[in-house]
Amino acid sequence: VQLQASGGGLVQAGDSLRLACAASGYNLRNYVIGWFRQTPGKEREFVAAIKGVGGATVYADSIKGRFTVSRDNSKNMVSLQMPNLKPEDTAVYYCAAGTAILSSMSRERSYIYWGQGTLVTVSS
Repeated sequence: VQLQASGGGLVQAGDSLRLACAASGYNLRNYVIGWFRQTPGKEREFVAAIKGVGGATVYADSIKGRFTVSRDNSKNMVSLQMPNLKPEDTAVYYCAAGTAILSSMSRERSYIYWGQGTLVTVSS
């Protein structure tokens, strides 16, 4: 499965971005799709994830209530809506696909396929 994350960019604090994760040739509905982010010198951290069947979601405490992960099965795409961005949200954002159960959706090792990432820069 080849994943492509897009939608990053340079924005100001308080602005919004919508990241998209797409795959060609594979039905993303068959996978749990997770979003992770990484800043230089830090470990990659979990952001959000959504199951393929049922659409259950899991969020990191740091962004819970602010970011929203969703699926558009007609477009074979998973989105991460990020309103009210803060400078600390600056990172490379990755989407990943796996077959994790609900309790392990936040763990990197639950994901098999990774996209190349999209850079989000939030200026203060």
